[in-house]
Amino acid sequence: MAEIGSNVNVELKPTEQGYNGPGFQLTSIDKIVGLARSKSLWPLPFATSCCGIEFMATMGANYDLARFGSERPSFSPRQADMLLVMGTIAKKMGPVLRQVYEQMAEPRWVIAVGACACSGGVFDTYSVLQGIDKIIPVDVYVPGCPPRPEQILDGVMKLQDLVKTEQFTRRESPEYKALLASYGINVN
Repeated sequence: MAEIGSNVNVELKPTEQGYNGPGFQLTSIDKIVGLARSKSLWPLPFATSCCGIEFMATMGANYDLARFGSERPSFSPRQADMLLVMGTIAKKMGPVLRQVYEQMAEPRWVIAVGACACSGGVFDTYSVLQGIDKIIPVDVYVPGCPPRPEQILDGVMKLQDLVKTEQFTRRESPEYKALLASYGINVN
């Protein structure tokens, strides 16, 4: 412990692994790519009901999702890497959601926002999909009916942590390809 001033103790932590010196630090490409990806997620909002309104508040000035690197919501799946599914998804809407997911380029991540997207919510009927994880893989679940903007921000931060630590080559692994194949998604 190093003592600064009269009452403040600061614990010095060792630097990360790698070579470092004055003005530079060398690290692995996985860490650099992970950091860059986690700070530049482009959201594609797929909103069908009230959770979409909460997402609009999240993008507004009070909560400002742009602070987390999600400055530009994309309404084209080919230009987005973070799919936010919000609201009730009817079974007839399932193929559309899946098509949107398949049109996104790798790497792609999914956040299920709200009770309806996570588990069907209060709509336990024949026409409502009981969770989007029945048709596409989900990385982060944000509970609530509807969730507050703070919860959506927390879900985005959890996804950032996941993206930051994800191996650069994970998307090429046999396990990932098997996961997509279990959903019936074509793997090239």
